[in-house]
Amino acid sequence: MSNETYWIHLAASAVEVVGTAIIVTGAFGSLTVFLFAMATGREPRSTLIADFRSSLGRSILLGLEFLVAADIINTVAVEPTLRSLAVLAGIVLIRTFLSFSLEVEIDGRWPWQKAANNHAPRG
Repeated sequence: MSNETYWIHLAASAVEVVGTAIIVTGAFGSLTVFLFAMATGREPRSTLIADFRSSLGRSILLGLEFLVAADIINTVAVEPTLRSLAVLAGIVLIRTFLSFSLEVEIDGRWPWQKAANNHAPRG
């Protein structure tokens, strides 16, 4: 492995660690906030569950973005073969589908519907 390849792998690994840390930290942080809110009982349980799911989903979404970036770095910079690009395309498609699914689950609408709602005339 060349010195250049070593540094690229190291950078990709660092981005993977950041993505994983975001998911883990977000999951435990969301759970902590949820459990504390449940213990205090100030809000309805359904609201707390919805807030927990939303917070957890956003953490997963952000972590997935970092993991996709790490895959791109590894594939394009290190092994730019047709097979590795096909594998990357599959990974990106799956993660994009997961991201869209999580976005719909969190917000209750497709991501492109936000822009349409933000530009709607106010009456």
